[in-house]
Amino acid sequence: VQLVESGGGLVQPGGSLRLSCGASGFTFSNYVMSWYRQAPGKERELVAAITTRGLGSTNYVDSVKGRFTISRDNSKSTVYLQMNSLKPEDTAVYYCSVNLWGTRYWGKGTLVTVSS
Repeated sequence: VQLVESGGGLVQPGGSLRLSCGASGFTFSNYVMSWYRQAPGKERELVAAITTRGLGSTNYVDSVKGRFTISRDNSKSTVYLQMNSLKPEDTAVYYCSVNLWGTRYWGKGTLVTVSS
């Protein structure tokens, strides 16, 4: 199983970024995909998840609702996180993740820094 995130960087408050996660080693279309984040000194938290059926049912942590959008392209085995109206408190390492039969796999993460 391999998960590779990209798209992080430095952005000003109010700006946008789009994160991508390419997956391999499993049947991508069959599994729920998630984005987590870990800010300095804080525990890792679930940011967003998307199911497999149809366009994918989604859920978000309250702090990002209305600003972040998770989506997936099963033909490319890729999950995305569109982040708009970014705030300094969104600064964190963002991780792509999948749970395969009770084992959770993680990418190496991509750093998002929101600062002026």
